[in-house]
Amino acid sequence: MISSEQVRAARALVRWDQSKLAAEAGVSVETIKRLEKMDGPLLAATGTTLSKIQTALEAAGVEFIDGTGVKLKQR
Repeated sequence: MISSEQVRAARALVRWDQSKLAAEAGVSVETIKRLEKMDGPLLAATGTTLSKIQTALEAAGVEFIDGTGVKLKQR
């Protein structure tokens, strides 16, 4: 389960604003804003929404580290 902190950090790594992440993930900007305001694991989000967000960020080169952080993949 990814956390709100990981989403914010991942977005910063790829230099995306909330609008860009929303567009790439196919979710609304309001969804991104709501999720990023939460603390900790994103338990309130549906699996589909989280999957879309995680997939979009991973496609941009982000690697999620066991629920603790993020890093850019080696290129």
